[in-house]
Amino acid sequence: MKTKPRLVIAFAALILIITYFVPIWKIDLNAPQYPEGLGLRIWLDEIGGIKPNDLQNINGLNHYIGMKAIEPESIPELKIMPFIIAFMIFFGLVNAAIGKPILTKVWIVTFILIGIVGLIDFYLWGYDYGHNLDPSAPIKVPGMTYQPPLIGSKQLLNIDAVSLPYTGGYIILAAIFLAAFSLYYNSKLLKTEKLK
Repeated sequence: MKTKPRLVIAFAALILIITYFVPIWKIDLNAPQYPEGLGLRIWLDEIGGIKPNDLQNINGLNHYIGMKAIEPESIPELKIMPFIIAFMIFFGLVNAAIGKPILTKVWIVTFILIGIVGLIDFYLWGYDYGHNLDPSAPIKVPGMTYQPPLIGSKQLLNIDAVSLPYTGGYIILAAIFLAAFSLYYNSKLLKTEKLK
């Protein structure tokens, strides 16, 4: 690969460092009893609220309808994700140093597969929380489940839940697009050279 496309790959890998410092996903809950809203922010290695007591308040609401408490320390994915991103940063930098288009393709496909597995895992996590309810919960609505949406919004009783990628998620998408662009850019440079 030419030098400039390799620099693009290196940049794509390095911007992933930002994902250690910003949330990758958000779930916002809007309800009449919480006019200021409640929200969760999912980081590579933790889950927290927008405001200091949000996670505690959400767990309180969940208790009434029989959902399990969200306990970040019991979610194994939060321990694994920082290592996966570290590997992708390292792989991306090695890829930029070696400069073989096939490695860039492998990097892109690997990242896409990680994303698909992550979304499936997130769906299953939400399914478990929303369907496996405590039968002794104070509030029971026959036939009602409380699985949050994977992407988009969903009405859960009087709560509007919105689930979307957040800053870190968009950075991961940008890294994938930059790597794909580097392949296109490299092919354009090679064609231009041949025409000279």
